Amino acid sequence: MANRRMFSLDVVATDKFIELPVSAQCLYFHLGMRADDDGFVSFPRQIMKMISCTKKDMDMLTESGYVIPFKSGVIVIRHWKQHNYIQADRYKKTKYSEERQQLDLVDNVYVSNLDTECIQNVYEVDTQDRLGKVRDRIELGNIICPEPENLTPDQSGILLPLNDKSFYDVPLDKITLWENTYPAVEVEQELRRMIAWLDSNPAKRKTRRGIERFINNWLARTQDHGGSKGKKGDGMIGADNKKGGQAADFYEQFMGTGHGD
Repeated sequence: MANRRMFSLDVVATDKFIELPVSAQCLYFHLGMRADDDGFVSFPRQIMKMISCTKKDMDMLTESGYVIPFKSGVIVIRHWKQHNYIQADRYKKTKYSEERQQLDLVDNVYVSNLDTECIQNVYEVDTQDRLGKVRDRIELGNIICPEPENLTPDQSGILLPLNDKSFYDVPLDKITLWENTYPAVEVEQELRRMIAWLDSNPAKRKTRRGIERFINNWLARTQDHGGSKGKKGDGMIGADNKKGGQAADFYEQFMGTGHGD
C-alpha cells in the first residue's frame, strides 16, 4: 500500500462537501489517508475513536454519498478513483474481494450493485446505538437502507481544541442550555472566540473533563459584564484574540489557575 494519498478538488472543494461539519470532513480525510489502494478501510471505528468523531459524522458521509459501509465493518471511499491513480507497478489489489464484488465503478465512482440489501450501520462505536428504532430510509444511488435512531446528542461542528490535541465538538443541546442560562450572551459567537483564544494559548487548553467548566465560566463572566448580543467584538474577550493581548490578560485575571482544567 502506498504511503501517499491525494484528494481531488472536484470532490472536496464543493459546496456539498464544505457544508458538512468540520468533524465529518476531518473523518473523511483520515479515512482517505488510511485506505488501501482500492479505497477500502478496514478499521473505521478505530479511526473514529482516535480523532473523537461520532457516529453522526459517519452517517453524514454515508448519506452524502462519500463512503459506502459494508456488513463486514469495512467501508469504501466512493470517489477513490478520482482522488488517486496508482501506477501498476506499485498497485496492490485490495484483499476485500467480497466487498469489491458488491460494487460497480461508474465514471470512477463506486456504486453498489445490490438492489435493496442494507450494507450500513456496521461502524458504530457504541453497539447500543444499534438498538434504536428504524425511523427513516436513506437512498444512495441504488442503496436503500434503514437508518437507526441516533441516541447520541447532535453535535454542532464547533470544535474546541483540547490539551490532548483532540477536539470537543459542542453538543447542540448544550448550546440551547447555555442560551437559556445566559440570555444576554451570543453563545455560538463566544464559543468561536474561545476557539481563537485556545488556539493562541495552547498551554492553557483544557481536558475533556474540564472543558464544560471552562465554557460555563467564560459565558457567566460575559453575562455579568453586560453580555455580547448586539455588540461587535466586545463580548467577554473583545476583538483582541492575540496572545498576550487584552483577551489573554482578562482571562488570566478572571480564571487564574485550577479553573476548568
